[in-house]
Amino acid sequence: MDQAPNPCNVLLLGTGGREHALAWKLRQSPRLGTLWVQPDANAGIRALGTPCDAPLSARERFFLRSWLERNDVHLVVVGPEGPLSEGIVDDLAAPGRRIFGPVRDAARLEWDKAFSKAVMRQANVPTADGRSFTNYEQARAFVEARDVPLVVKATGLCAGKGVVVCDDRAQALAALERIMRSREFGDAGATVVVEERLVGQEMSVLALVDGGTITVLDPCQDHKQVGEGDTGPNTGGMGSYCPTPLATDSVMEEISRDVLVQTVDALRRDGIGFRGVLYAGMMLTPGGPKVLEFNTRFGDPETPPLMARLRGALVALLWRPAGGELE
Repeated sequence: MDQAPNPCNVLLLGTGGREHALAWKLRQSPRLGTLWVQPDANAGIRALGTPCDAPLSARERFFLRSWLERNDVHLVVVGPEGPLSEGIVDDLAAPGRRIFGPVRDAARLEWDKAFSKAVMRQANVPTADGRSFTNYEQARAFVEARDVPLVVKATGLCAGKGVVVCDDRAQALAALERIMRSREFGDAGATVVVEERLVGQEMSVLALVDGGTITVLDPCQDHKQVGEGDTGPNTGGMGSYCPTPLATDSVMEEISRDVLVQTVDALRRDGIGFRGVLYAGMMLTPGGPKVLEFNTRFGDPETPPLMARLRGALVALLWRPAGGELE
């Protein structure tokens, strides 16, 4: 069934700015029936959809499945990374219902940075050189043996805050102390990735994937550092514009060929079909584009400009990859 039902009832999971942009675009789809949203979503989302008549939690799967069946929901759009890492797509899929987002094993590209690095090495995807550590003393010895700027990453989900970009060895050692010993990010810091610090301009490349076919969306660039003039620590992003002039035809061809296709194929060889959004955070280095990290959902803050530029019906666009039917 390559066409979404008409009307198509949709449940949008998520409560923030990213989901508001998705709700705004879903609202414009001619096939949209009822757009259900979480009752605790922000006011903008609630104004665009119908708040659910019961408190919905992504973790209460039995209740959520029953609610979806009672309300004849055809498509569930998962916005945030948390439910994806907990296997919500695996749990909610049913005949006649599609879930937009990757299964837990595929979402591991985001929720386990050590796994992501291993996949990239296996697939020969260009990325920073680095190593993963579960032992603090070993990580400390690795850092002390290097005299180059490093990046220290908690491997688990940290809502965009688990990456520390360091100027020198002292900062890298302090980052290890915060992440592995003080557990500033909780269990997400039980394993760290320590890698070389890449230099260049950052950009975000998001693609819709149906397990094999890949459709690349307009490339974006977000504003990372907290201070004026690109100074201070990194954030998860404080605004974005789209498209970016960094994304020349040759750069996009290289990223599509060497990053997106290679990664999806590597997962498929391991029996993992990726469906949903594959988001590659890229650094355009003097040696070519290299992957900083993968996300497995629409980005925040990239989604608002993406949705503002999108032509066509979002319901149809999400329905197809969720069913493995991209053209």
